[in-house]
Amino acid sequence: MLMKIALFSDVHGNSIALDGVLRDIAAHGGVDAYWVLGDLAAIGPDPIGVLERLVALPHVKFVRGNTDRYVAFGDRPGPTLEEAVADPQLLPFLVEVANTFAWTQGMLTASGWLGWLKDLPLELELTLPDGTGLLGVHASPGRDDGAGIVPENTDDEIRQLWNGCNASLVCVGHTHLPWERRWENRHIVNLGAVSLSLTQDKQSSYVLLEADKDGYRVQYRSVAYDRAAVIEQLKAIGHPARGYLIRHLCDPGE
Repeated sequence: MLMKIALFSDVHGNSIALDGVLRDIAAHGGVDAYWVLGDLAAIGPDPIGVLERLVALPHVKFVRGNTDRYVAFGDRPGPTLEEAVADPQLLPFLVEVANTFAWTQGMLTASGWLGWLKDLPLELELTLPDGTGLLGVHASPGRDDGAGIVPENTDDEIRQLWNGCNASLVCVGHTHLPWERRWENRHIVNLGAVSLSLTQDKQSSYVLLEADKDGYRVQYRSVAYDRAAVIEQLKAIGHPARGYLIRHLCDPGE
């Protein structure tokens, strides 16, 4: 029996990009389940819309990303206040980061989503029909943050990041770049990002996984979305990170 799973991550409060991915999944015949590997709500203009769409999906499972933790528990990324004091050029970035996560935290608190976000697990595990162990995590086995796993990692660096993981197929996000690598009879699949992709075309990226008793197959999908409409959303609501986000969403030279 064929099993089909759609895996994606790093939605970052961008419901327009998410809608594009969900339409693409439906256009390819749908799936049996969805795995959403973290960074769901923070940074973008529509965190509530994203969460409402995601929880409505059939047979959907989630893991926590680092920005989910920042929102749910009040943690914050760098720079720290001490770093900004030592280097005043970091102060505007510190203020923008603080305001952005506070804005998202306020939205989720007011709408009753904060408790749900706090309960997200760190990892998902599944045994595929051929016996392959699948692990889904945001950054690397056992972690929702850090540098993640990147193509430039040496074998020794990957071995350290593997952190005692027994799965032979590991799917991650976090770095916003889709790529895959075979390593010591194991398979690393980075899903890329639904929003704020670092690919040249800035399109959303996700993965379709098909598995049966004979093995599994990974298909990368790339989906364009209306970035101009997202920019208009950011401007309309006066989003605290709109400057950073608009710079990322615009094409070079715009």
